Amino acid sequence: MFEAAELGRKISREEFDALAPSLRTDLLDLQQQLRQADFPVIIVFAGVDGAGKNESVNLINEWLDPRWIMTRAYGSPSDEEAERPHFWRFWRDLPPKGKIGLFLSSWYHDPLIDRVHGHISTVEFDQSLLPIIRFEKTLADEGALILKFWMHLSRPAQKKRLKSLEKNPLTAWQVTDTDWKHYELYDKFVAAAERMIMQTSKGHASWRIVEGADSRYRSAIVLQTIKEAITAHLAARTAARKVDAELKDAARGKDEDATAPAALPPQPSILSSLDMTQDVDSAAYTQALQEQRARLAHLYRAAIEAKLSTILVFEGWDAAGKGGAIRRLTNALNARDYQAIPIAAPTEEERAQHYLWRFWRHVARAGRVTVFDRSWYGRVLVERVEGFCSEEAWRRAYGEINDFEEQLTRHGIVLCKFWLHITSEEQLARFKARGEIDYKKWKLTDEDWRNRGKWSEYEQAVNDMVERTSTHNAPWTLVAANSKSFARVKVMHTVADALEQALERLERHKKGN
Repeated sequence: MFEAAELGRKISREEFDALAPSLRTDLLDLQQQLRQADFPVIIVFAGVDGAGKNESVNLINEWLDPRWIMTRAYGSPSDEEAERPHFWRFWRDLPPKGKIGLFLSSWYHDPLIDRVHGHISTVEFDQSLLPIIRFEKTLADEGALILKFWMHLSRPAQKKRLKSLEKNPLTAWQVTDTDWKHYELYDKFVAAAERMIMQTSKGHASWRIVEGADSRYRSAIVLQTIKEAITAHLAARTAARKVDAELKDAARGKDEDATAPAALPPQPSILSSLDMTQDVDSAAYTQALQEQRARLAHLYRAAIEAKLSTILVFEGWDAAGKGGAIRRLTNALNARDYQAIPIAAPTEEERAQHYLWRFWRHVARAGRVTVFDRSWYGRVLVERVEGFCSEEAWRRAYGEINDFEEQLTRHGIVLCKFWLHITSEEQLARFKARGEIDYKKWKLTDEDWRNRGKWSEYEQAVNDMVERTSTHNAPWTLVAANSKSFARVKVMHTVADALEQALERLERHKKGN
């Protein structure tokens, strides 16, 4: 694979100086166009030590406007990073739309190093690359342009490069003991890199192998590749938007001309199976609430000691009682240890990122509780029903959400998801009651009334959501919430059960070791 990057290709100073002015001008122009674009550019640099990764990043920052470039490099995870799922720090650092992100020692570093040093087998190496493939596919599906450069040197060229850097007092600091240790493992590095590149070079995120011996040749290839890729992606995104607009116009015309098809009779959904008459009387409610609050307070403190994090997701109909259930639950917790995140329409900052970004950044450190009042499921509920995203996007989101939640639970996070269900008649009664109570009037909006007209569409969306995303490690709990008392006790009991089971698993694991 790397033979073509060991040919000793060079560009003379005169050739590079002739090429540089127009190339730099073109890149600056593209950067300004990119600022108005609907996608970010993500550039990954990996490769042989001494092959020019750092120099390439520095040159990009020098030639372009660094205000619109984000440069990130990673070492061993900090305590803050280690307490969260592995990809948290990469999601946190993603560039927004219109910016370029340069990544050194990125998500490829740990699997590659582990394989070179024999910490993982070939099969385990392949498995460790699968989350990377899914991560890049998730970003690319939302429009991101992903470029990956493997900067290469032959073994003799690497030795020559390292010795040259060491010899010069001004550059000797760039060569470390680790560089020479890696040099001794050169053959293993190349073998692992070859497998990594073969497994992860996809149409949406392909690798470009760059010969790094000659700095001018290396720079020209990297910069020219970036120029061509951004140019092509800008054109492709423009064409796609045009086609999408034409298709929507055509569909609108057909809808206006076509005779409405006969409506299918209402079909039962998974929500139809709930017993909506479930209730608890006042005395039993008070007793059960006290018991579950005490139980939860004890378990969550044990979870803090065990560094066990909890994420609670609340979805449901307007006026279903999500806020009330959350307040009763958090009354059992110390305010220092939990954060309640109300999710509304995305802010300007959030719209500039992948839709999962704003949820990844709220994943808390070990031992904390995070409560989402509405969540990432907005993509397959509100955005689906209201047409805020394409059908292709919300259908794709089921897999993206399952992958996100798998990363959370694989890290050991306790994840509980609740859909609070009320009947349409109960919702109407609560709406009317809200309108008559001064301190609750603010909760009732025109949008709440409008959403009632789409009840059947939302019910179908909920049915599909549960069907596609209720997994073994992240099941949905459907709560019959016509009785607020029953719903609140059910929620607290479910969370306490989940924590208890997770703590028991941890204890068994400790004894097993």
